[in-house]
Amino acid sequence: MEQHPLDKTKKIIAKKNSFQFKCHPGVSCFLACCSNVDLLLYPYDILRLKITLGLHSADFLNQYVRVCEGSHPYFPGLKLRLLETYGNPCPFLGKKGCGVYADRPSACRTYPLERAVERKGNSTLLSSVYFLTQHPWCHGHNEINSYTLDKWEREQDLHEWNLQNEHWAEIDAFFASNPWSGEGKAGPMQQLAFMVCYNIDAFRQYTRTHCLLDGYVLTKLERRKIETDDSLLLVFGYKWLETILGGRNRLIAK
Repeated sequence: MEQHPLDKTKKIIAKKNSFQFKCHPGVSCFLACCSNVDLLLYPYDILRLKITLGLHSADFLNQYVRVCEGSHPYFPGLKLRLLETYGNPCPFLGKKGCGVYADRPSACRTYPLERAVERKGNSTLLSSVYFLTQHPWCHGHNEINSYTLDKWEREQDLHEWNLQNEHWAEIDAFFASNPWSGEGKAGPMQQLAFMVCYNIDAFRQYTRTHCLLDGYVLTKLERRKIETDDSLLLVFGYKWLETILGGRNRLIAK
């Protein structure tokens, strides 16, 4: 999912339209897309991968991630660190395919589509659109197998990823306003934001050490869920960052 304005140069797949695609071991290019790939990882991608691998977020970041430019100059992005062997394969690629398939990143899950979101004018709602990508090396487009967008979203289990990535798109757009202006690159508040977005285990410890949940109006159910669910803690973290950095009052202080 891209956070920039919609790209009008690619083929848009509307809800009423269908597209042809199928990836399986019988396709001659099978697993070709899993090597030498420039793969952005979003916060929810990292959260799901570290859980399925049984790693602390910090260990996952150290082993599998490299820092890159983000969608704007004020906050970095993260990309998957490929293996430094022939073909630069994905570190999760095995002889039989993807070793983290159930928790594969958004870009892998969505392909051959790309999803973009934008907010029009002063609207509080995000709108989304899918683009069809057709790389010449991908023969999955030649398979006789038709998908609608609804069918593709269901089959690829995209609902949770899309919802989480929309939350990320909103906070990343907020970061683009440079809310830490004056403290310099990688200053203390930006490092705090990096922890919230990418190191959920460290942020959970931070919330406990600083009794963070005690400072805001939350129902008992909300608090219990945030205390036990990493994905809900991540969304809370986004709201907390907007509240302390921009005065948007996404959370109500006690």
